[in-house]
This record gives sequence, structure tokens and C-alpha cells, in this order.
Amino acid sequence: MRSLSIAATGMAAQQTNVEVIANNVANINTTGFKRSRAEFTDLLYQTERTAGTPNRGGENGVPEGSAIGLGVRPAAIRNLHMQGTLARTSNKFDLALNGRGWFQVAGEGGETLYTRAGAFNLNAQSQLVTADGNLIEPQITIPENVAEVVVNQSGVVFVRTAGVSAMQQVGQLTLANFANEAGLDPLGGNLFRETAASGSPVIGIPGEPGYAAIQQGYLENSNVDPVKEITELISAQRAYEMNSKVIQASDDMYSVIAKGIR
Repeated sequence: MRSLSIAATGMAAQQTNVEVIANNVANINTTGFKRSRAEFTDLLYQTERTAGTPNRGGENGVPEGSAIGLGVRPAAIRNLHMQGTLARTSNKFDLALNGRGWFQVAGEGGETLYTRAGAFNLNAQSQLVTADGNLIEPQITIPENVAEVVVNQSGVVFVRTAGVSAMQQVGQLTLANFANEAGLDPLGGNLFRETAASGSPVIGIPGEPGYAAIQQGYLENSNVDPVKEITELISAQRAYEMNSKVIQASDDMYSVIAKGIR
């Protein structure tokens, strides 16, 4: 019976859906995390009669055909890059993006990676780095004996050294934008990689049209909505159960046929 395999594809699809929801919930407190959504598409159809086929008299075409779908499959896991809420931390090296844009991070082998998680700190050389020690691009070095560090909304980094009243500019942060943010490749560790689907990065200054403003002393929270995730989890669970009922019903029908043959 085709219904057995069709319902099996439905159960596999809902299992993928639950796994995506589980990952969203697991990262509900991950800085800069963007929730994902499973997208599905129907499989091929087995056509028994095509619409427009001549009827028995051969004079008129039938208005509707007969085609039975063969199930469903996951088409994509889409990252939803919506703005998360900003949480105040009062840490001078915590930077949040309010709007579109990505911080640029130096990866292995000189590769440039991208992140929304602005929980930065200084390494042993007083360079601005991520929580995993990756250098921020363009590189920012904070001089020693600094009494104050200020990062304005345009990404300009100022410092005031001890005994000096004037602010000194030590760097300028830039942001990257992509034509298709959903096409970025998630690597884990809050890092993403450019792909052919995302398009090439367009570099700009924070605060300019189309680019996020930087908020010093804040972090961007995950955009996961707990209520929405629980609702979708219940829906996926019910869909899984319905597909299992179809398999059970098909198995019962097959048993009736088998008993009749014996």
C-alpha cells in the first residue's frame, strides 16, 4: 500500500521539524542566535489520469485529473534573521547591533567569518576578540593604561588614557551586509560563512542607511519566542501522531486482505 510509505515520509518530516524546534529552544539564551524553521515540499505525484484527457466519446476532455502524491520531504532549514531584543550589560566591550549587519571575524587560514554576537573582550595583546579568541576585523587595539573606552553608534572607538582629558580615536568598526542572509552557512560558535547563495558581503559604516547602529554596553538576545516554539512543538507532535495512525490503519487494512487470501 502506498499509504504506508507516504505516512512514513510524513513522520520523518515531522521528526526533522521537532529537531529544528529543539535546537531553537536549546539556544533560547544564546547571544545573537537566530531561530530556524523547517520548510517542506511535496514529493512526486503518481498520475493515473491527466486533466484534459479525452473522455470515452473522445469529444470532450475531462475537467479534472487523478494524481496521488507520494509524500513530503524537508526542502530547507531556514534561518530567520529577525532582530532580537537588546539586553543591557554595562560591559564596555559588549556591543549589540540594532538593525541589519554582521561583525567581521578573522577565521582560520585568513578566512573572514561573520557574527551577530558582540560579547567581545581583549586578548593578551590588548586586541578586541570574540569569546573564542577570534580577532575582530578591522583589528582594534586598545592602548594600555586606558581609563575609558567609548564606542559610538557609528562604530568609532575612542579611548581616554589616565591623566589625559581628550578622547583619542583608535579604530573604526565596519559591518557586512548580504543580499540573502538566509543563505549564510552556520558554523556553530555564533559564526557564519559566506556562500554562493548569500552573495558577497557589502561593507559599510554602522549607522549608515541599511546598516545597524552599534549599542555599547548591550547584547542582542536570541530571537527565539518560547510560546511560539511550544505551539509549533505541539503541532509537530500531533502531525507525527496522525501519520502514525495512518500507518496503523493501513496495516489493519493489509491484515484484512491477508486473512481473506488465506
